[in-house]
Amino acid sequence: MTQTTGSGRTTGRSSTSRSSTTRSSTRPGAVPQPRPAGPPSRAAASARPALPGTSTATPATHPAPGPGARLGQWNSAVTSYYLLAGATAILVVLGLVMVLSSSSVESLAGGQSPYVEFVSQAQFALIGLPVLLVASRLPVRFYRAVAWPGLGVAALLQLLVFTPLGIEVNGNRNWLAVGSVVVQPSEVVKVALALWLGAVLARKRPLLHEWKHALVPVVPVAGVVIGLVLLGRDLGTALVLMLIVAGAMFLAGVPGRIFAVAGLAAALGVAVLAKASDNRMTRIFSWLSGDCDVTKECYQPLHGTWALATGGWWGLGLGESREKWSYLPEAQNDFIFAILGEELGLVGTLLVLVLFGLVALAMSRVVRRHTDPFITITTAAIAVWVIGQALVNIAVVIGLAPVIGIPLPLVSAGGSALIMTMAALGVVISFARAEPGAAEALRARGGVVRRSLAVVGRSRGAARAPRPVARR
Repeated sequence: MTQTTGSGRTTGRSSTSRSSTTRSSTRPGAVPQPRPAGPPSRAAASARPALPGTSTATPATHPAPGPGARLGQWNSAVTSYYLLAGATAILVVLGLVMVLSSSSVESLAGGQSPYVEFVSQAQFALIGLPVLLVASRLPVRFYRAVAWPGLGVAALLQLLVFTPLGIEVNGNRNWLAVGSVVVQPSEVVKVALALWLGAVLARKRPLLHEWKHALVPVVPVAGVVIGLVLLGRDLGTALVLMLIVAGAMFLAGVPGRIFAVAGLAAALGVAVLAKASDNRMTRIFSWLSGDCDVTKECYQPLHGTWALATGGWWGLGLGESREKWSYLPEAQNDFIFAILGEELGLVGTLLVLVLFGLVALAMSRVVRRHTDPFITITTAAIAVWVIGQALVNIAVVIGLAPVIGIPLPLVSAGGSALIMTMAALGVVISFARAEPGAAEALRARGGVVRRSLAVVGRSRGAARAPRPVARR
């Protein structure tokens, strides 16, 4: 029967007895009493008309992204680009901070401003920044075209150190002085040699299984360039150049037997050169010996170890180093990692290792994602240079290698090394921009500053817009 509720709605109810007889709920002549309204049934609720501007559709449920989808966001076409740019920027800033901290006392002791080394290093960083940006924007065909002439120019600059323009520092004749500007040509040689090896080995890659193609012209030309550096008695830089050649030949696919013979020849050459210098032999034997003079050859390694031990887990605090008070030689250069460990502790040293690990990861991605042999070989050569030099420097500081005078890339004081390392990383960033899909993704994302300003503008516009007044 039909019944009217107190709220004015009409509902249809049917009651059926067990004997299938329909009975009236009111007596004849009686006034029907209103029944209290209960909650509407599901059918009635679904039959209600929807309010204007609302939707009655059931919201769709989307599955939560799985681990593979989240990993895909970190494995995009631009991951190498951002890893290289970010890690490089942090290392440069960290290096500036540590150069200021480690050099201020020595500068004051020399009657100079405590900021003189920091200002000089900051100027070099400001020069290296546009160099990196320009290098990261140049196309791959440009680097392939300048490989041969670039190596020739670098070799010519290295020859100039034996002219009156060359100067000697700590027994090594490896610098050029033009007025007040002092440059180190061997740093230019590193970049030029990496590009040249990529161009030559990429062209001869199908023939590298033969002895003459695997060794010529790589070994003779690289040997001449490395020999020019060794004439200036800079064995540390020569070792880094050998690492660059070895890394390029290994990734190019030079057969193991040829690679082993070339490596053995290089090791014999290093041994002969080390034996020819009394200073080098003293350092090597003092490292191998368990008992050496801590006031002479073992003084610097010992104080480097003390600095790391004093730092502990969290460090003494930024600027609170004790070894930089004229105890540790070359605190702002070759042994800056020891001052970093003393002031920032184990956490700070691990941060440096993680940053160099991210650089290595990004370069390995560039090598794996590219099919151009010039890009892969050149990237491998630069990776072996930067990461290998960092590991050798850290090994020297913690006592796993003898002192050979190799700075920590991007962190140690030194203008030529900083600028050319940033240039080399700019080259690899250019290769990362050329990864499959990277250029399109970067163009689609637009500028970060432009997007941020647009968001800020929309937020301000929404805040200034008048709010509608509710009518009663």
